[in-house]
Amino acid sequence: MKPTVILVGADKGGVGKTTISRATLDFLAANNVLARAFDTEFPRGTLKRFHPDVTDVVDITNTSDQMRIIDTLNTSQVKVTVIDTRAGALKTSLEALRDVGFLDASRRGEFNFVVFHILGPSIASLDEIAETAPFVTDAHYFLVKNFINDTTFFEWDPTTYKSYFDKVKSAGEVTIPKLNAMAFEQVEIAGTPFSTFVSNKLATGQPADHSFVLRGYVRTWQAKIAEELGRIGLLSLMTNK
Repeated sequence: MKPTVILVGADKGGVGKTTISRATLDFLAANNVLARAFDTEFPRGTLKRFHPDVTDVVDITNTSDQMRIIDTLNTSQVKVTVIDTRAGALKTSLEALRDVGFLDASRRGEFNFVVFHILGPSIASLDEIAETAPFVTDAHYFLVKNFINDTTFFEWDPTTYKSYFDKVKSAGEVTIPKLNAMAFEQVEIAGTPFSTFVSNKLATGQPADHSFVLRGYVRTWQAKIAEELGRIGLLSLMTNK
């Protein structure tokens, strides 16, 4: 498998990007794909709380941390790297990847590059698309609508919407469904991956006593996400099929 970087981010906070990173890591694990993660919410990362065994917290603007990510893409036995960008830092992260030559290397086919751009419900998200466009012309670029916490997306004017989408001709769309609020809250309290909660285990691997009902909600939600990621062919993108 060619080294793959999956960048998850947005230039607006509060749109659930870390939730998407967590769901992606669970999806990869469920499909027997080893992955490592970098949380750029420096110095204390949210993603690391839920996936501590595979996650390091980094400052993506720091040269030594850039080396920890990029210089190890070819040498690491784990070929899939998920980067969860801190709130408001999608463009900054893409600029850093450009400046170190990663985007050029991706364009030459040395790496697979997938971008999950998490949209908010406002017109500002469309402006983000325009700002991001120059960096993702050769990436597998997906716009993600995250409905997990009752986000409502107004119907953008079709002409305006198309004008933004035309700036990124390779853009695809992913929809993350709503998760029952109590189920989401209980996973947050447990501080474990969604899959660990579903399997009724604690972070230590010991048996837990989570609600059957709430675990069922999470399991159904995960299945819908797996269907979406299957629809866009995420696994095939990583294996160049």
